[in-house]
Amino acid sequence: MAREANEASPLMRVGACEAGLGRFSGAMTRQQRAEYAARRLAELYPSPPIPLVHRDPYTLLVAVLLSAQCTDKRVNLVTPALFARAGDAAAMAQVPVAEIEAIVRPCGLAPQKAKAIRGLSEILVAQHGGAVPRDWTALEALPGVGHKTASVVMAQAFGEPAFPVDTHIHRLALRWGLSDGSSVERTERDLKALFPRDGWNALHLRIIYYGREHCTARGCDGTVCEICRALFPGRKKSVAVR
Repeated sequence: MAREANEASPLMRVGACEAGLGRFSGAMTRQQRAEYAARRLAELYPSPPIPLVHRDPYTLLVAVLLSAQCTDKRVNLVTPALFARAGDAAAMAQVPVAEIEAIVRPCGLAPQKAKAIRGLSEILVAQHGGAVPRDWTALEALPGVGHKTASVVMAQAFGEPAFPVDTHIHRLALRWGLSDGSSVERTERDLKALFPRDGWNALHLRIIYYGREHCTARGCDGTVCEICRALFPGRKKSVAVR
């Protein structure tokens, strides 16, 4: 189905790819592949929206926490009821963990997520005046908040350059020869080194959307979607994602 979607849209025609690749001869370097992918993705997604519905840094933080091992679509179905019950840290710190758990159960890992939401809300009230800190160390010290969650909040709530790596980005970075796929941490380091810092925030969203719509886990194996074919026209074998 990914191939059909590519052919249906003028933006996805192979001819456009070939025009963009005109200045490259022979095999492309890693930097050339990065430049081409960034340019093509900007054409496809000029203003990528933030996938998680939120109204402020706090609601974004909670939504990102809930998105662990869960789709953004499902999170967006759950958060309206959660934020109607408690829309800020002060209110959430008063909600029993069991009640939070009952609301967020469709997102999976409900006991851990509910405990983390209540715990981080209490810390925000006690240590940060109820506000989400614009600080990497303080964010990563909150319950349930790891580096990826902190990166999303810093990028999408505060506009700080960050490159959160989710499963889509990790998969596409390997398929496009931008990283060796050995670890998420390695992928983040490699992508940050390849792309200009001021473009990280939009680019990570563009890669996510492309990975969901075209270079999917099952719909492409590194030889099917437009960008994979453009970057590696001679590739015959599928790319196994670690």
